Amino acid sequence: MSVTWDLSPLYAAADDPRIDADLAAARASAAAFVERYRGRVATLDAGALAAAITAYEDLDELTRRPGFYAHLLFAADTQDDGARRLVDRTREAALGIANALTFFELELKAIPDDAFDRLVAEPALGDRRHWLGLVRRRRPYTLSEPEERVVNQKNLTGRGALVQLFDELSGSLRFRLDDRELTGEQILSLLYEPDAALRERAYTTFLETYAGHGVVWTSVLNGLMQDHRLECELRHVPDPVLPTHLDNEVRPETVDAMMQATERHYELAQRYFRLKARLLGLPVLKNTDLYAPLADAPARVPFDEARALVLHAFGAFAPELGALAADFFERRWIDADVRPGKRLGAFCASLSPRANPWILLSYTETSRDVATLAHELGHGVHDRIAARQRPLDYLPPLTLAETASVFGEMALTRLLLDREPRREVRRALLCAKIEDTIATVFRQNVLTRFEMAAHARRAAGPLTAAELGDLWWAENARLYGDAVEMIPAYRWGWSYIPHFVHSRFYCYAYVFGELLVLALYQRYREQGAAFVPQYLELLAAGGSQAPDALLARLGFAIDDTAFWEQGFAVVRDLLTEVETTL
Repeated sequence: MSVTWDLSPLYAAADDPRIDADLAAARASAAAFVERYRGRVATLDAGALAAAITAYEDLDELTRRPGFYAHLLFAADTQDDGARRLVDRTREAALGIANALTFFELELKAIPDDAFDRLVAEPALGDRRHWLGLVRRRRPYTLSEPEERVVNQKNLTGRGALVQLFDELSGSLRFRLDDRELTGEQILSLLYEPDAALRERAYTTFLETYAGHGVVWTSVLNGLMQDHRLECELRHVPDPVLPTHLDNEVRPETVDAMMQATERHYELAQRYFRLKARLLGLPVLKNTDLYAPLADAPARVPFDEARALVLHAFGAFAPELGALAADFFERRWIDADVRPGKRLGAFCASLSPRANPWILLSYTETSRDVATLAHELGHGVHDRIAARQRPLDYLPPLTLAETASVFGEMALTRLLLDREPRREVRRALLCAKIEDTIATVFRQNVLTRFEMAAHARRAAGPLTAAELGDLWWAENARLYGDAVEMIPAYRWGWSYIPHFVHSRFYCYAYVFGELLVLALYQRYREQGAAFVPQYLELLAAGGSQAPDALLARLGFAIDDTAFWEQGFAVVRDLLTEVETTL
């Protein structure tokens, strides 16, 4: 069956005249905002500032709406010339409006501390206080207004152009395997096939095809890293990861402690790799065997069956989650078809609390695709539950953004386990969950370490493809130890990771989210239904408070190493549960 999204609630097509009308309205509103507030922000009382922030939020949504639509079109077909042109046009329009409004946050940052503290203490700014605090946290790294405008302008033809090049080229790739031409999602789905030789050929073909464009990937990554380094120097940012920490509202020390704890537990992953080798009858795993099925013929899961499974899992946990998730299917907010030109990977994209989110994935009927569907629907219901928040506090920081998505995967796994009496099938389900956890915790830690190492090395000059491959190999070797043999083509494994291009240092948020969810799910198993309202309250908070404050309500202290140990204890229990099925 065909599962494509219906974007008509946004616009009818790339040439919809409403796009130009909205852009014109946004320009006019921006001009009026400038006329009313420029040079006067510090003189506003609390009520007037609250009104200004509301107008700023409305203008932000109106400005981003055409570009949001353009990027959805482009992700669905990166080879669509109309979508590409619309991306360029809306990006330029948004830049002009953003530059006109640059003064607003700069003037907020310039208010003297005493006056600012008195102002934000006023009741009228109660639900805007968190966002105002975020603006002030970035004050030490803020440039003058002309400099900020120049940075915005250079991003249009610099960073933005490199990101688009990556997406267009990766979306255009076709992979020739055994007289078949496959998309990226189709060839990667072969890693879940029972034939070991096929798995290795498929992944080798995938990586070698990327290697054939190695000059582009190397130049894109070098350009993005250099761009970020120069901007950090301009802003006097001491650490290239710090801007991500500020966006995520988390202390560097917290992330360091989490990553070090993860590395201390690499032995859990290696313990599983050795167990998987035994189950497959292999002396040692290759990294093409990590997701090999335990049965000779892994079951295909039609999309309708996946839909029923995920909705049942969500509804069994909380009926309101199931109802919210059902809307995505009934109202066609999901694009799941496999087709040439579609962006590799999956995402859930949200515009504002006043609009629904949209989900993109390529569904190839593997069990992993069912988990991906649960993951992205978790994001979707999270965004809808948080829609009660103000637009600027709507989306959670990345450190909490994976909470509902990973929890959705866990709920799905437990549903399948609870209704499955057969030992072999239960073993396969447990193994799949452990593999997902390894991919989300340990592998994402590896990706983050690679990215940190690459940025550090880039400060001394451009990295060659071989040097990037060496860094990639070294970080993966720390995880795999002597339990996994990496195929030679895996030196190009860094080249297709979109997070390195789209969102710097995103990957540690997966580690945070998975370990958090393991702790949350353990609490759920202890408390049962009494836990559900606490969990829904956490989701409903969106980005209205910092992660440490929100999690403190549940009794979690993320700066305590014992917090991270809870997650690894669950992994250890899952391993033991698998071992009891042998």
